[in-house]
Amino acid sequence: MENKEILCPMCKKHMAIILKEKAKTIIKDEEVEFNEKVYFCSTLGEDDEDAYFIPPKVMNENLLNAKNAYRKTKGLLTSYEIVSFREQFGLSQVELSKLLGWGEVTITRYETKAIQDSTYDNELRLIIDNPLIMLKTLEKNKKAFETERYNVIRSKIIDIIQAENNAFIKRQNLANYYVIYSEPSIENGNTILNIEKLEQVINYFAFKINGLYKVLLMKLLWYSDALSFKNRNIAITGLVYMHKPMGALPIGHTDIINLPGINVEEENSDKFEHTIYNILPNDKSDFSIISKEEIAILDQVINKFKGFTGATIAEYMHQEYAYTHTISNEIITFAYAKEIKDF
Repeated sequence: MENKEILCPMCKKHMAIILKEKAKTIIKDEEVEFNEKVYFCSTLGEDDEDAYFIPPKVMNENLLNAKNAYRKTKGLLTSYEIVSFREQFGLSQVELSKLLGWGEVTITRYETKAIQDSTYDNELRLIIDNPLIMLKTLEKNKKAFETERYNVIRSKIIDIIQAENNAFIKRQNLANYYVIYSEPSIENGNTILNIEKLEQVINYFAFKINGLYKVLLMKLLWYSDALSFKNRNIAITGLVYMHKPMGALPIGHTDIINLPGINVEEENSDKFEHTIYNILPNDKSDFSIISKEEIAILDQVINKFKGFTGATIAEYMHQEYAYTHTISNEIITFAYAKEIKDF
């Protein structure tokens, strides 16, 4: 429930409270559960049935929430996902309908009341998932747009394509290092590199730790993978680590910092001869790719090292069996993970 007090929209004389509760309804002959918004009159009190009410506009919002819950059960795009995609390209509802070659009010209906069938949903997903297909679809329906507006939309799509290509190249640069580790092994902790998960693990650290600099990050990654391997016989990220002066360092560490899914700020200081990388929280993070078991491991590592700097965690790591029993530039296999210090 959300305890946000507002002026009662019914009597406009006292404060009411918005409650968000789980509710059930029937959509297309199927029962669905959804979040329903209800108003509560604090003056009348909980024992008065009239104290609970739903204004007409909120009824429409609740119905849309119910339909979106139904959409999710059927694997269809929700109205909010359609709106988000349309706004990403600065399109009006009519423009998106025209781009797809549909009737002008089709998108309006899908965003407000109607549930699209699988055929229309598939067409939408094609252009959402692939801006190249979106560009071709725009070209196909070019006559539906004024020239100036067509050029603006086309330019936006091309910008997205170029940005995605750049992101692909940056991820591929890291992936190239791991071609020889394409099978589970003791070097990668029985885990094939998952770059998307790696990005979200880094983002998780950034949300939890202020002042997350590169050296500290690289050690947190090693400890997370090592602890995971010790407990589960499998690492989290699939990174391969080498013995370096500052401790364990993953292969391709420079390209890790350049990954498009993380938010990095470069800092230059007279104290250092090289660039310092500060990893910041990313508002677009999605931690759903990290399992609850993996989150628990990350939290263990964070709780242990949250007060450490890059220098102090490197010094700590230098005392690890994995470091003292390997030499410079040697791969630190996960066979040593069983020997890491207690958490």
